[in-house]
Amino acid sequence: MGTGGHDERIEILSSDELRRTLMRLASQVLESVGGLDDLVLLGIPTRGVQLAAVLARALEEQAGRPVARGTLDPTFHRDDLERVAMRPVTGTDLPVGVEGRDVVLVDDVIFTGRTVRAALEAIQAWGRPRRVLLLVMVDRGHRELPIQPDFCGRTVPTRRCETIELRLMDVDGEEGVFLRRTQDAT
Repeated sequence: MGTGGHDERIEILSSDELRRTLMRLASQVLESVGGLDDLVLLGIPTRGVQLAAVLARALEEQAGRPVARGTLDPTFHRDDLERVAMRPVTGTDLPVGVEGRDVVLVDDVIFTGRTVRAALEAIQAWGRPRRVLLLVMVDRGHRELPIQPDFCGRTVPTRRCETIELRLMDVDGEEGVFLRRTQDAT
């Protein structure tokens, strides 16, 4: 990070708390949509894709059958590319059509709301879902648009200079949610 500073990592959700939160979120999704027949989970790269995979397993465990899951990359629909770091484009991968379905957009953290706005625009290119719901693990505030999650694991007020990290066993070798802050020595 910055020269003369150090990184502080604060645990927000432990591995056990993260698992319980995922099971709660899966239950809330099932209750809201009523069944898996018309449900499709679309993860927003990058961590939303991995979170959608974990959530799909939790839904399958609770409902006894698999759920359709894919990826929705909203990169080219963003209105703030000059302000945010450009990551490699993942591409959109839809396992089924979205027309007339309940779509749950899955992301790790909601911040300004601009990624979700771009995802809503991107999904329109693929059809007209019956409804679109938003699931996030952490709402950190600082919204610039009137977008709120339908399902939220935890609300964590942050400073703009802080970040939230979702760590998942499948990709990180550890699990939990962490607040990361850089402190400059002055």
